Amino acid sequence: MTGAEPTPGNGYLIRGASPLGGSRQDLLIRNGRIVRVGAGAAPEPGTRVIDADGLIALPGMVDLHTHLREPGREDAETVETGSRAAALGGFTAVHAMANSSPVADTAGVVEQVYSLGQRAGWVEVRPVGAVTVGLAGERMAELGAMAESRARVRVFSDDGICVSDPVLMRRALEYVKAFDGVIAQHAQEPRLTEGAQMNEGEVSAVLGLTGWPAVAEESIIARDVLLAQHVNSRLHVCHVSTAGSVEILRWAKARGIRVTAEVTPHHLLLTDDLVRSYNPVYKVNPPLRTADDVQALREALADGTIDAVGTDHAPHPSEHKECEWAQAAMGMTGLETALSVVQHTMVETGLLDWEGFARVTSTRPAEIGRLAHQGRPLTEGEPANVVLVDPAARWTVDPNKMATMGRNSPFAGIELPGRVQATFYRGHPTVLDGALNAPLTPAAKETAWTG
Repeated sequence: MTGAEPTPGNGYLIRGASPLGGSRQDLLIRNGRIVRVGAGAAPEPGTRVIDADGLIALPGMVDLHTHLREPGREDAETVETGSRAAALGGFTAVHAMANSSPVADTAGVVEQVYSLGQRAGWVEVRPVGAVTVGLAGERMAELGAMAESRARVRVFSDDGICVSDPVLMRRALEYVKAFDGVIAQHAQEPRLTEGAQMNEGEVSAVLGLTGWPAVAEESIIARDVLLAQHVNSRLHVCHVSTAGSVEILRWAKARGIRVTAEVTPHHLLLTDDLVRSYNPVYKVNPPLRTADDVQALREALADGTIDAVGTDHAPHPSEHKECEWAQAAMGMTGLETALSVVQHTMVETGLLDWEGFARVTSTRPAEIGRLAHQGRPLTEGEPANVVLVDPAARWTVDPNKMATMGRNSPFAGIELPGRVQATFYRGHPTVLDGALNAPLTPAAKETAWTG
């Protein structure tokens, strides 16, 4: 991908890309929008030409579930490093979960996260507000103030901790109806998972580790879809991991209940058999499940029962993972490997085509998060949030070469397909030739579309 450096204010011509795997097209980008789609477009003076022969053009990916750790946990990740990783992974928007320190449970904290994202300029950073004060599960946080803040929060979650009190969960579901918000639930019945270390099953019995039963997830989902139906509100289920959860979601959707759900890339590929190694990189919440669960999750993502892929990108300092299993933190990195893992598990298996890939990684996440300018089709007049992917590329995961501060990737040493060659955020190339280019600066934002 080569060409003359652009004159400020002029645009980019992506030549010969295949939108969603279709016929080759040229995409002309100017002032943050796609202004022309078609073959044989001629570049104007000062327009940079991007050679996209053999590449697929997709809407920029949107992550509903990212842990950026800032403020307060900058030893694990910052908004700057996490959003760099997101851009390299093909994302143009991420939702930053609330379990920072201080917790994002007030308008002031979510505005701080929003401002950090604006300042970084690599992707759109949308703060997720906490459901309860301090994630303590006792009092509802300032949902209305966060929704009305400059951050315009629409997704609320105590992720990492379940909102286990049914009365509080009901009130939160009722409250967010006022501004079309959604409660994103971490489905984990706390009493059923006390001391749990991994999936409850054959492997946990052999290893002698306290098991994490599937019913701990499924019982909360069953309760909450009924609560959502009762108050006619929007419920989103984070990181679905069991075949039983899939069946409950399928039942709820068939009855018109307003529930959506996500699955992580690691739950689409990895199983609890890996825990036999006692390598803490495989310790995660919810835990890795069985091969039957993996297959059920893949099929549910393909048929729409599960709406979206959410990375649950959870970086940790090395000392929190390079220790005994019982003391290790739970979580895995995922922003820079998500596209490849989904291509491997869903596209290469024939469960999804590239149009379906765009639906679960971009369109549906944007709809759930109420990001009207993300996840849009690559047509004239639409925002230029675009990722160019080389589907034929193969690469071996090396956590030490990643932009995220976390080195806790469960895919280390694994060869994966597909590489991001370029990412355009609001018409600006944050990634070119597979490497970080430059963030969207305040000066560039003056000419880019900002709707």
